Amino acid sequence: MTEYLIPDAASLDSWRKSSYSGPDADSCLEVLDGHPAYVPVRDSKTPHGPATVFAAASWGAFVSAVKDGTLDAEAG
Repeated sequence: MTEYLIPDAASLDSWRKSSYSGPDADSCLEVLDGHPAYVPVRDSKTPHGPATVFAAASWGAFVSAVKDGTLDAEAG
């Protein structure tokens, strides 16, 4: 799998906190919607840090597995 990074994630607008992030400030994942082919993801604690960019289909499969409880933490 090829991984892409955006060195300074603050260069993009309209980040939103993931609904699956924890309620405290220590575990906030943010995603940037609106891109049909890819999904940038960043740690909200480091807004000027990097964002990892996932293929939209891969991100969608990951989110579905989290929602339906089929994500296998042992797979790897």
